[in-house]
Amino acid sequence: MCKWIDRRRAGVLLHITSLPGGVLGEEAYRFIDALADAGFSVWQFLPIGPTHGHGSPYETLSTFAGNPELINLRECVVCGWLAEKDYDAAAAGAMTPEVARTRAALGFWTEARHNAELAEDVGRFRKEHTDWLDDYALFAALKQAHNGLPWWLWPKALRDRHPDALNEARHTLLAGIHRAIFEQYMFIRQWQALKTHAEARGILLFGDLPIYVAHDSADVWVNRHLFTLDDKGCCFEVAGVPPDYFSVTGQRWGNPLYHWQAMQADGFCWWLKRIEVQLERMHLMRIDHFRGLESYWAIPGDMQDGCVGEWRPAPGEELLKAVKARLGRLPFIAEDLGMITDKVHRLRRRFGIPGMKVLQFAFDDNADNPYLPHNHEPDSVVYTGTHDNDTTLGWFRQLPEDRREYILDYLDASADDMPWPLICCALDSVAKLAIIPMQDLLELGSEARLNTPGTVDGNWTWRMQQPAPADVWARARHLNHLYGRCPAETQAS
Repeated sequence: MCKWIDRRRAGVLLHITSLPGGVLGEEAYRFIDALADAGFSVWQFLPIGPTHGHGSPYETLSTFAGNPELINLRECVVCGWLAEKDYDAAAAGAMTPEVARTRAALGFWTEARHNAELAEDVGRFRKEHTDWLDDYALFAALKQAHNGLPWWLWPKALRDRHPDALNEARHTLLAGIHRAIFEQYMFIRQWQALKTHAEARGILLFGDLPIYVAHDSADVWVNRHLFTLDDKGCCFEVAGVPPDYFSVTGQRWGNPLYHWQAMQADGFCWWLKRIEVQLERMHLMRIDHFRGLESYWAIPGDMQDGCVGEWRPAPGEELLKAVKARLGRLPFIAEDLGMITDKVHRLRRRFGIPGMKVLQFAFDDNADNPYLPHNHEPDSVVYTGTHDNDTTLGWFRQLPEDRREYILDYLDASADDMPWPLICCALDSVAKLAIIPMQDLLELGSEARLNTPGTVDGNWTWRMQQPAPADVWARARHLNHLYGRCPAETQAS
């Protein structure tokens, strides 16, 4: 039985970029307050690393670094590191946020040269994070210097990390390195302040750990021996999944696979570090594609989809034993959707890790469907839908009429009431934790869908234009109270 789901809880799924403003600013604090006042006690979001141009939080430049695009530049103005006019220009779109961060970094380092307290704080920060920060900062500076080219297309000496070439780059690219360090300093400073506020309001931060890392990342560039790469740094096989109900051609994610034998030989050191770093920032964590810890789909590098590949065993049990030995706990949720075998379920249960129950997958006319509420288990997390699904309203509207009638019959509801009957169904479930996407609380349709698996264009861009109306939170508070998911003090009030 999972140890960390201590009572019935409810949460909201909303990525940081989907907040009004999309940064770690006032809107994020107001959102936490709204959650707490409505009886929620969990905020779930997606991975928070620095993204590539397509914006996917599951394909980041580092598994350790934070996304500088989430930095609230207003704080830089308050600190005197960024001119008000530059902030206004960035907010109005007349200056890119990247240029604004560069100017803020210049002001930051200028002050650090004359401010002993700030210089000491920065020095302490660099020392605490040196095992990943130095390599990431150099990687980020080199990416910028090479116009965004992936690292395997850099000059051979840099691609292969020859010491002389790296030392020269550290001298010639000092400005870019300083900017990257500043961005990480600000991100972690702002994130920890937000976490402190969340803890004060009784909100658990629930993050997400992608099972794989991006090929074009500091992680792979620095640790090539841990990944399936050839001598030139290219992937001879990649990660993905075979055809399933998300995609008829499967999904070719393109991430390099792990050399699990090499990872196991050093006690999973890299894995342990990435988990520790993330758990410094959040209280709970979803392991994306948990299935890949038991066995993984290996796709030949020249294939363009996931139809061709093979399943291979992974040392998930040994890895989770190592994590538990290091941390003494496993505050995880398993993303166990798709083609899940009995071996995967046994691995999850052996370590007391809850799985996911998605209501949009429940209604196939089969009373034994494990996603149907009457088949739920307390030791699980129920969702109306996830970031990879359409919104509940969009999903419902696109169903055949007979399927809609079946769902409404099961829920004893009217079509005009959707999506609230499914929200109530999730909150009523015996599952200890229920998560509702913000789009469902706002009754939004397919125009608010965040991601469509297997596609690249048009994803990750949806954003709330303004905070949710008070009546939405009031209705949610009533339901959380009704279904026993409010904190004790809220229940009593």
